[in-house]
Formats: sequence, structure tokens, C-alpha cells
Amino acid sequence: MAHGAQAADLGALRQQYRHDKAALLAELGVQGSSTRGVHKALRQLSHLTDRTLRELWSRANLGPGISLVAVGGFGRGELFPYSDVDVLVLLPDGSSPETDAVLKAGLEGFIGACWDLGLEIGSSVRTIADCVEEASKDVTVQTSLLECRLVCGGKQAFTSLVGQLAEAMDPKAFFVAKTLEMRQRHHKFENTPYSLEPNCKESPGGLRDLQIILWVSKAAGLGRSWDELARKGLATPLEARQIKANESLLTLIRARLHLLAHRREDRLVFDLQTAVAESFGFKAQAPAEPGPNARGTRRASEALMKRYYWAAKAVSQLNQILLLNIQERLQSDVAGVDRLRPLNERFFDKGGMLEVANDNLYVQQPHAILETFHLYQTTVGIKGLSARTLRALYNARPVMNARFRADPVNRARFLQILQEPEGITHAMRLMNQTSVLGRYLWVFRHIVGQMQHDLFHVYTVDQHILMVLRNVRRFFIAEHSHEYPFCSQLAAGWDKPWILYIAALFHDIAKGRGGDHSDLGARDVRTFCRQHGIAREDTKLIQFLVAEHLTMSRMAQKEDLSDPDVIAAFAKRVGNERYLTALYLLTVADIRGTSPKVWNAWKGKLLEDLYRYTLRALGGRAPDPGAVIEGRKREALSMLALHALPHMAHKALWDTLDVSYFMRHQADEIAWHTRVLSRQIAQQRQADAKAAAKSDPDAGSPVAPDKCIVRARISPDVEGLQVLVYASDQSDLFARICGYFDSSHFSILDARVHTTLTGHALDTFQVVAPDMSEHYRELIAMVENNLARTIDERGPLPTPVKGRLSRRVKSFPVTPRVDLRPDDKAQRWLLSVSASDRAGLLYGISRVLARYEIGVQLAKVTTLGERVEDTFLISGAQLQVNKRQIELETELLETLEG
Repeated sequence: MAHGAQAADLGALRQQYRHDKAALLAELGVQGSSTRGVHKALRQLSHLTDRTLRELWSRANLGPGISLVAVGGFGRGELFPYSDVDVLVLLPDGSSPETDAVLKAGLEGFIGACWDLGLEIGSSVRTIADCVEEASKDVTVQTSLLECRLVCGGKQAFTSLVGQLAEAMDPKAFFVAKTLEMRQRHHKFENTPYSLEPNCKESPGGLRDLQIILWVSKAAGLGRSWDELARKGLATPLEARQIKANESLLTLIRARLHLLAHRREDRLVFDLQTAVAESFGFKAQAPAEPGPNARGTRRASEALMKRYYWAAKAVSQLNQILLLNIQERLQSDVAGVDRLRPLNERFFDKGGMLEVANDNLYVQQPHAILETFHLYQTTVGIKGLSARTLRALYNARPVMNARFRADPVNRARFLQILQEPEGITHAMRLMNQTSVLGRYLWVFRHIVGQMQHDLFHVYTVDQHILMVLRNVRRFFIAEHSHEYPFCSQLAAGWDKPWILYIAALFHDIAKGRGGDHSDLGARDVRTFCRQHGIAREDTKLIQFLVAEHLTMSRMAQKEDLSDPDVIAAFAKRVGNERYLTALYLLTVADIRGTSPKVWNAWKGKLLEDLYRYTLRALGGRAPDPGAVIEGRKREALSMLALHALPHMAHKALWDTLDVSYFMRHQADEIAWHTRVLSRQIAQQRQADAKAAAKSDPDAGSPVAPDKCIVRARISPDVEGLQVLVYASDQSDLFARICGYFDSSHFSILDARVHTTLTGHALDTFQVVAPDMSEHYRELIAMVENNLARTIDERGPLPTPVKGRLSRRVKSFPVTPRVDLRPDDKAQRWLLSVSASDRAGLLYGISRVLARYEIGVQLAKVTTLGERVEDTFLISGAQLQVNKRQIELETELLETLEG
């Protein structure tokens, strides 16, 4: 065919393709909220693209042995209006366009024609061997090929590819890789489906969370559709219907986004929310009746977003249920995995997951619903709810009615959850994730998925409330004292933290009703306190906090704090030191909970200045430092006086320590550290000064600058030794110490790692050895000498020796888990691991961290019988790269699995 005729023919094909696509897009863009037909329209777009590709392929005349394969989203047979058309040109092994000029020209002509026609083509050219090799190295490629389908060309090569990919597939490894990838993706979107501008494809609760279920089920041969998963018992018929309904809604939203943006756009950005809402038929609504209790004008976008958030929340719940079910099915061939340990007659511990005794427990015993979260909160080693429990809660929603909310047993249990010393944030978040919190606190249900249209809140109202609750809770946790030390000091002297927790839960609970949400929330919390039997004085304080939760922020940022009248008026408003301290803590937590970018040091200084000025006006005295810390310091100094330590000698060490050190160590430990280190530090400073004065590089000193200090003593409270290490900090120091203890057959029970302001590691370890009953002096001398030598030599880290598992661990193995997330300031990371205990496990973990140049700043090592639950505060450049994070987590999982 002549070139002019080819161009004309291609032009006609282009015109036909655009005409047919426009007709399909017009049908897809028909106004209305019905999701019926959305999948059919996307399949028709895919079929139209298939037909066009076949026509172009036939014209390219590339030969019978070459295949055109649809991969990725296009491989699923559904194509969104402006999504890429991902294809693989599959060559027989031995073929290469680099050596075959005719083949190269044909491929370039085909791909060029695709672009000329208007297809957003994404192409790769590989042989079968190339595909198998790339899939083995990259889980993204493996996933894309998992959904491949033949468009046209040679069937033999395609069939061979599918067979080889299936043969190479390791379902368990694929499951681990995809779940780690999902967690990284969730972290990228702040681990919440409630972003104000969510990505309906990638955000938690988006379409990708549904696709991952089908990917891992296909890889394991468990099913390729929701109906098939239901038939095989991995999903109930109700869950399958709920998934399909929410999938259709999210699919329609994404398709409408593409149509309205006239490009690929998967984010529900503010600019498009109203247009998408109106395409669904939503309209702005004015309040039906004026008055303080009337709801304000509701934007069309609010109705759409609330519908989206509820769908995303359901998807998140169902994603968790089905992935847990698939994981259990994949592990069913491992003998003794996650056996049931009875907790009471209603619940079991199933490998760290809380399991209901029967599927109808909550329908038969509604009191067990809130008991679930109390057990989750208080039972050591329970890290989540099993698939069976999540499913039972999902199906028990009708039981949580007005009668359930008014039940005195349930009211007492809910208050008990808030008054526990630990686990409040996790319990409340889990209650919200499972829709229990909104069904028990009916006023909370109204703000689930409620948007906040301002420039600083980046969360929906319910997520903001839970973020504030988390922030308040962190003030009372020593591990987080480095984030906001003054708040931690104040919290250390506070007697009833639950008062602040309730205030946090209710401070914004009346958002979106119209009127002053502070006043309306104060009424709601007064009702709550009355119903739950809270004492009158405590009720008054809680009601004050909710009503005034915006006051201190406004005063600090907008009033002249140098004006005595301003301070006097504020002091009169708060009334006393107790009310002032509570309001200050709630205010800091509230501002921090609006957005990571809102809080800054200046706001903190203004609030702290207002607190201190007001405290003086009230006649009180600010705890500077906190009463608990001051008490520990005084007690430590009294102990030091018994050892004739010179006056002020403690300052050499204490001036290098921050608040978190004193919160993590008891007075006798502080005194011991000070007695050991103060004299050594002072001697070192004198030697350094003498050497500098003499300008003599050979000047000696009692302690060489590069040498560490190791001291050990018999633990005052428990069996074993306490070991103190003071050395210049280095990324592999923690691993080196753990390696020594491992090789010397010591078991580490606890490790508290601290970095001083001068860059030194001050680490305390609690260790035991098999023969601790005798020879303490010999053991102490051995540890002090050999550990110091090991640290100073700084040789290569020894290869870890795989410890033997106990018989109990072999019979009741714990499913390893790794959780890595940034701390509140995104400057450091919190790493949590759990696994069956064995000798050398901690060293194996620390060695992995050292290999990635991860520095350990704080560590909390907990051994619970045969299970370890370790938490590390870490930092390192590698943590800023998502791919390296996944590699780190994967290697840690491999280490935990042994």
C-alpha cells in the first residue's frame, strides 16, 4: 500500500476510534449516582481498544511467533477513560529487535501508529525468559504479568509465558511482598482513608486495596473473582455483595474524575469534588430550620465525600478480613501455626490475634462487643483482631442499637477502657475502624467522614479527634517525652488522664451541626458524664475543656501577652492551676492534630509563655522540670551523697541528658550512672584541657577519648545483671553489644538506649545467663572487660548463630510481624517487631539495622514468655527511601522467621 493510502487509512481508523470512544464516554458520563453499568462501560472501552490494537497489529505484520499481551489494569479487561494502555510485546526466546532490523522497524511502526491514533500506550518488549527473570526480581512486574491476557498474535509464546510464571510463583512470598507494599502505600497516604483529597485508587480503602485481595488469591489459586472467593469460604455472600457495591462506587467516582479532568486524575481534589458531586446528583442544602442546633449549609461535595469515606472505610475493613483469611489459608499447611490459647469462655488468643469462641457470640452476648476492645487493650501480646472476630463484629452491627448504648454494663465497660493505664489510643482507633465507636457514641457517628473546609485541618473530624486523643495519650508515655518535653513534664504530675481523653473525644464532636460546636459539644459531654456516672467535679472540668478548647490557642496567637490585663482575664477564666494545665495539654494536642505542618516552635513558645504567665497570676508554680523528674533527681542526689560524691559533680553528666532519660530511669539507676560516669567524664575533661594547654598530642588521660566505659552490677530488683555502656555513638553499636551478649550466652531481657547531647550512647541492659546463681563477681568482671574490648576493637560484626527453638515455640509458633512508621515529627521512626523468642534474635534484628546504617536511639525489649515484643526508636537516611524500607522490613521478617 502506498504511503499516502496508508496515512489516509490510518486517519480513517483514528476517526472511527475517537468516535466510538466518545460515544462510550458519553454513556459513562450520564448524570446520576447509579453504579449499574459502570463495569460494562469500562469493559466496552477495553474491547474497543482491543479491536483497534488488533487492526494496527495486523498492519504491522510482525510475524506469527510474536504476541501482543495486555498487562496491568488493561489486562483486567477494564479500561478507564484516560488510563494508560499497558501492553507487552512478547518475543520468542532468542529474538531481539536489537539484532533484527526488520523486527525493530516493525515494532517502531506499530508503537508509533498507536500514539498517532491517540492510544496512551505503555509498552515493553521482552522475551519469555526476560519476563520470568524480571518477575523474579520485581514484585511490580510480577503483579502486572499476573493479570496478563492475550490480545492477538502467537498463542504458543503466551501459553508458555503463563505456564512458566505460574511455575515460578511462590504464593507465600508474593503475599508478604504485596502486603508490605500495601503498607508502604498506606503510609504514603498517612494510613487513613480520610484524607481531604483522597486518591480513590491508591489511598487506604481505595480500589487498590480490593485489587490486592484478588492478586494474592489468584497467585495462591484461591479464586479470581469475589463470587469465587465466597464459594470457597474466604468471604461470606454478604461480604462479597458489600465489596462489589463499594467497588462499583469507587470505580464510578474514578471514571467521573477522568471525564471531568479530561486526563488521568485519580485524586478527589477540591477543584473537582463539587463537579463530581453534581454528576452524582448531589446538591447543596441549606438548614431546614434556623437555630443553634440546626445543621449548617451542607455542600454538595460533603455529601459525596461522606459517601466516599463510608465506602473506603468498608473496603478497609473487608480488605483486612479477607487478607487475614487468605493468610490463614496459606499457612494452613504449617503444623501448629497460631493454635488457640483460651483467654476466657468467649475469646482465644490465636497467635497474637483475638479470636471469638463462636461466630454468633456478639448476637448472643452483646456485652462481649466492648469486652473485645478491653481485652485487646489489656491482654499482653494481643496485637489485633482475627478475621473471624472482625467478621463477627461486621455482622453484629444491628445489635448495637439504642438499647445497647443504654445498657449499664456497656457504659461501665466503655469508661473502663478510657481509664486503663495503657492502650487507649489503639482501642479507640480499632473501635472506629470496626464501626463500633460510632454505634456506641451515637453523636460520634455523625462526624465519621465529616470534612472540615479550612486551610489547616487535613483530616476528617473523626480522624482529627482520634489524632488529638493520641497526642494527649503520648504526653503520658515516656518513650514520646522527647517530642514535647514540657507537656510530658506536666502530664507526669496529672492524676486522672482519662479526663483529658474524654475531653479530646468530645472537643469537636458537634462539628457540622450549625451553631457553636464548642457549646454543643459541652452539652453532649455533660450528658455523657451523667450517663456514665462521672463525679460532679470531674464533669465540670471535662465540660470546661470542651467548651473552652479553642480559647487558649486564640489567646496565645492573637492577644498581647505582655498586657497584665489580658493575663488576668485569662487567669480568671480558667480559675485554677488544674484547669489551666488540662487546657494547655488539650490545646497543644489539638493544634498538633490538625496537620503536621500547623504546629511549630513559635506556636509552642506562645502557648508555653501564656501558661507560665497565667500560672504566676494564679499564684501557682510551674513544674520546671516536672515533679516526678525533680523527685527522681532529689532522690538520686541523696543516694550519691552516701557515696561521698563531690558537690555538683553530677552536673558533668546531667547537663548532657534530656527529659526522656530521667523519665526512663529510676532514681537508683540515675545515681548509679552518675557515680560511675561523672568522675570519668570530669577526668577526661581535665585531661583534654591539660593536653590542649601543653599542645602535646601524647598527653595521656585516665580514660582514652575513643575508649568506652562498661560497668555491670547485680540487678537490684530482678535476677541477673544490669550493664551500663557509655561510648561514642555509632550506627552498629547496639548490634555490637547485642552480638557480644549473644556469643557469651546472655539473654537480653530489657534494653534502654539513650543518646546524650554530646553524641554519646548511654545504654542500660538487663541480662541473664544460665549460671547466674553463682559467680556474680566473675561474670561482672568478664562483661566489663570483654564487652569494652569488643566495642573498642570495632571489627566486623560476627555472623549470628541461629538459636534453637524451645519445644513450646515449635508447638505454638508466633506469626512474625514488623511495623515501621515515622514518629510524630517524622524525624525518627518507630520499629515494632513480634515473633517467637529464641537465642540471638535481638542480635539478628540489630545486625540488620546496622547493615542498613540505622541508628538505634531508644529500645524497649520485652520478652513475654516465648514471645518477644520489641520497639525501637531509630533513624537513618535509608528510611527515607520507600524501596529500602520494604527491603528492610522484608529482611527483618526473614530474620524473625529464622
